[in-house]
Amino acid sequence: MRIGIVGVGAMGSTHAAAWAELGVPIAGFVATTPEHAQPLAERYGASVYPDLASLLSACDVVDICTPTHLHRPMVVQAARAGKDIICEKPLARTLDEGRDMIRTCREAGVRLLVGHVVRFFPEYVRAREAVKAGQVGQVAVVRLQRDVFRPRKAQDNWFLDVEKSGGMILDLMIHDFDYARWVAGEVETVFCQHIGDPSISPGDHALAILRHRHGAITHVEGSWAYPPPTFRTRFEIAGADGLLIHDTATTAPLAVFRHQAAGDEAGEVPVPASPLLESPYTTQLKAFYRHLMYGDPIPVTAADALAALQIALAAITSTQTGAPVSLTPLPEVEA
Repeated sequence: MRIGIVGVGAMGSTHAAAWAELGVPIAGFVATTPEHAQPLAERYGASVYPDLASLLSACDVVDICTPTHLHRPMVVQAARAGKDIICEKPLARTLDEGRDMIRTCREAGVRLLVGHVVRFFPEYVRAREAVKAGQVGQVAVVRLQRDVFRPRKAQDNWFLDVEKSGGMILDLMIHDFDYARWVAGEVETVFCQHIGDPSISPGDHALAILRHRHGAITHVEGSWAYPPPTFRTRFEIAGADGLLIHDTATTAPLAVFRHQAAGDEAGEVPVPASPLLESPYTTQLKAFYRHLMYGDPIPVTAADALAALQIALAAITSTQTGAPVSLTPLPEVEA
């Protein structure tokens, strides 16, 4: 199986390293300008292609790691060429785009796999397994926290363009919206408030409350307001019979948050680290590979990604209206 990677930023580089670790050949890279792709192509013995159209004939699977607003046209183009597709989260910028992507892939008979990597972090997986095994009883309250620094790309920082990225709520908090649904079930209403730089709607820091169909409540905190190199996550899952807690900061006896001068080594975009020998990104792509090659089951579907997108967009709408947003069941998800 030959992989073609579109996008050579933080996620494109991360995916390339994971494919190389798995021994899956990378046929080529596509970037905004060819010279941006050259270093990765040289590292992994791949070619550089000027655009997706020219890459398609050289690969079996297209791995899309581009800005969110480019996902739909690239997925549609790859699907119509008969290629299976891996697409970074969020699935799309709008719900209509996401639906069109799923419909096009279904009609073309190709598979669409979406990179909701939190479903592959072992601490999150084990917590869900404990919930499903009844170890905490009926889930009542879930608290999820994801606090990082604002992406700071030197050029074309599309993360800060809300029309392209959806802002922090869509780009960052969608991880925890997806996990909340995975743990506590379908979401019926979303209420969200935010604060932060008014020029980056909908803000740098937000708190959302999700009400689930079966009565559970989830509190989600997301932030781009921390200084580099902060990447902190935390969860609590409380039920009638127990409580699960995980906090990436608990092993540090002292935490110092200091705004540093330019030149730190945190990178342009916050990417979660893991102390494991195998990166969760590698675990994710290994699962995708085995699904594509052998039909092995995977814990996330394109319909799941669409549902997470719906929750995130509802949270953004709630920040604009100041009112809770009720979610309409998605036929693609309910089927």
